[in-house]
Amino acid sequence: MKISRGLRNNNPLNIRRNKTAWQGLAAQQNDSAFFTFTAPAWGYRAAFITLRNYKRLHGISTLDGWVARWAPPVENNTVAYTNYVARKTGLNPHDVIDSDNKEVMCAIVAAMSQMENGVPAKMEDVERGWELAGHR
Repeated sequence: MKISRGLRNNNPLNIRRNKTAWQGLAAQQNDSAFFTFTAPAWGYRAAFITLRNYKRLHGISTLDGWVARWAPPVENNTVAYTNYVARKTGLNPHDVIDSDNKEVMCAIVAAMSQMENGVPAKMEDVERGWELAGHR
């Protein structure tokens, strides 16, 4: 079975390379488009911080807002992505999300990971990413 790019890169949400010096980055960044992390938990950590920053820095606090920024419609079917995550989590796409709620955030990130990779996320990796992001 072929492993998805996100899982191969320990970057389950496919965070694009930019100038951010994330903790847990692999010494060799062999993918020209997406970061490579040393372990999946570090990729999940980056995702949690990015989503938290969507709210803190950009005022985006709903699932549909997060997904529209994460997977923009110019390269994704953002509506389908949002609906998928909403179905998996039981959330309304328009409700304000508490980005400090572990249960909700882990469910969102796990659903996004499954959307990105086609397989369920390993919850122990997701929860470890939550902890690495400074949450308990």
